[in-house]
Amino acid sequence: MKKRIGRVALLIALLLVALAAVPAVASAENGGENAEFDEQIRKADELFLEGGLDNYKEAMEIYKDVISRDPEHYEAHWKAARAIREYGEEHLRLGKPDYEEVCREYGRKGMEYAEKAIALNPDHPGGYLYYGINVGTYSEGVGIVTALREGLKDKTQENFEKAYEMDPHFEMGAPILSLGRFWQVVPWPYRDTDKAEELFREYQETEYWDEVIEGRIYLAELLEGRWGRRHKAEARELLEEALEMDAHEYWHDMAREMLDDL
Repeated sequence: MKKRIGRVALLIALLLVALAAVPAVASAENGGENAEFDEQIRKADELFLEGGLDNYKEAMEIYKDVISRDPEHYEAHWKAARAIREYGEEHLRLGKPDYEEVCREYGRKGMEYAEKAIALNPDHPGGYLYYGINVGTYSEGVGIVTALREGLKDKTQENFEKAYEMDPHFEMGAPILSLGRFWQVVPWPYRDTDKAEELFREYQETEYWDEVIEGRIYLAELLEGRWGRRHKAEARELLEEALEMDAHEYWHDMAREMLDDL
């Protein structure tokens, strides 16, 4: 059987096929007074939202170009981390033979851009969220044992918790979903499925529940592992609903595999 969601190793997020462009922070912080940079960021955001390997890569290069000319541009840093993450994850979703190498290389790069974003603006959740998410991509390449040896478990938890405290609804509720997924997949003895379920139930009450397929799949996987017909029945219902959602075929394939197991 294919690797399933558990292969997201230390965490996921996810993320989110239909991420909305987030407004820039104050222009003094992100170089927003520069009309040329603003136009580049707008173009990169549009490419990112279109999705796909080529668009993620082009968006990533545009953000990096802005940074090369304005190293203090906060928005370009966190959005570069976001685009880098999606570029690596898309290799995994498409089953590219080199996905481990790509995830290792780009996950590390994404972490670096996110760390710089945090240093530039510690009061915005973007850097914290995408640091944690890029650890997940990186761990796909190096393996969870290596990621743990490098001390990334605590850093990931701290960054996700910081993003959640700042704005749980940032990036379509990604801090809620990411923190829940972290507690679901982090290895024993750190794993806490009760915390994970609490966060997934919180996400279930948000406006993003019907837009982001990962929420249903993560919760279904958690329920699938619990004892009792009631949990299995809810898991089945969630997976059947997931198959009706507009999403990357990668997620639909996982939902079908989980249904087969049920």
